[in-house]
Amino acid sequence: MTSTSGDDAAVGASGAATGHAAGAVGQSGQSGQSGQGGTALLCPKCSSPVASGERFCEACGADLGPAAAVGAPASTASVPPSQDAAPDGAGAPDGAVAPETAPAPCHECGGEVADDGYCTQCGAAAVSPRNHYSEQPAPEVAAVCDRGIRHVRNEDAVALAAGPDAGNRAVLVVCDGVSSSTDSDVASLAAARAARDVLAAIPGTRAGNSVGTRVAASAKALVMAADAANDAVIAHTSSRPGNPASCTFVAAVLEGVELTVGWVGDSRAYWLPDTGVPRLLTVDDSFAAEQIADGVSRAEAESGPQAHAITRWLGVDAPDHTPRTVSLDLDGPGWLLVCSDGLWNYCSEARDLAALVTDTAGRSGSGPLALAGALVDWANAQGGQDNITVALARVPSAGPADTTARSTQPIAVTAP
Repeated sequence: MTSTSGDDAAVGASGAATGHAAGAVGQSGQSGQSGQGGTALLCPKCSSPVASGERFCEACGADLGPAAAVGAPASTASVPPSQDAAPDGAGAPDGAVAPETAPAPCHECGGEVADDGYCTQCGAAAVSPRNHYSEQPAPEVAAVCDRGIRHVRNEDAVALAAGPDAGNRAVLVVCDGVSSSTDSDVASLAAARAARDVLAAIPGTRAGNSVGTRVAASAKALVMAADAANDAVIAHTSSRPGNPASCTFVAAVLEGVELTVGWVGDSRAYWLPDTGVPRLLTVDDSFAAEQIADGVSRAEAESGPQAHAITRWLGVDAPDHTPRTVSLDLDGPGWLLVCSDGLWNYCSEARDLAALVTDTAGRSGSGPLALAGALVDWANAQGGQDNITVALARVPSAGPADTTARSTQPIAVTAP
């Protein structure tokens, strides 16, 4: 999130700033390791003095720290590092494959990267695997999370869980760290994994239950997931002065053709059917959304100076982290798309996003991992002003009985 195209400013419902004022990129998040204790250190990019233990240069925002040890979240593709802040129990499910932990060659000169995270030849800091990673727990469910172009680190995070077969239960969680808050990259990853683990551990609700019971159970599960995500953010909030860690939250739980979504902030979920009307399922907790509700056009509201100032978020200073939820019966086939504002900044309207997905799938292929990656590439081609996360689940055609019994209208909406 940035001050121009992200959520650097979090504001209260009245629109007043609440301590998340925009700051220079990379000036927060100083909890990593930058060198050997007691040694005078210089930023390898701008040569400014830096203190031992700082993760980012105060002068230029360059990443000073080595990549953390690689962990294994729920994924069969590349994964982000299992940061020191990764929540307990966020390991991979059976069958997940962790990548090799050997450091990559220096991205500047191709030299060897030492254990301290710096090139032994030119001194450049290693590129963190957190900057770009993907997950694919099942053939029909995948996500790509990318730093973008403008930012020096990736403060977005995604965590997925899914059964092996099409139509099985799937969980998609996206969290977008507030750039002006300290350690938002660590907090967002911890939050996404904590919420994913809660939702993945809850049994499905379809068997033997009425629609009302299923909706209530799914909404309760999303509240529990948001609680866990908020606790994870707080657990990884620095005691140092400055803006405490904070992030947005959106989670989608798909069971067959039954979909429930919960959110806090301005990360979004869309339903994009192959035929029929595409829909934005979430309503941003933001100053822009308040303007839209007052009659301002979406295009005008989302291009204003406070367009991405959020009114609700996760974190120790959050006014209320209870998610709003929506439940939907899908008549499929189509795409469930969950994303950060790094994508929808460039394509906000549901009909425009549906057209983009259709066009992109025609060029990149219809697999969710390839499609998510192509959408990230497209957002970068538009400028990449923010971190970008795209999570996709392919919803197959409903069976004959389901088709007659279901609609694409919301069957329940709850507010905090």
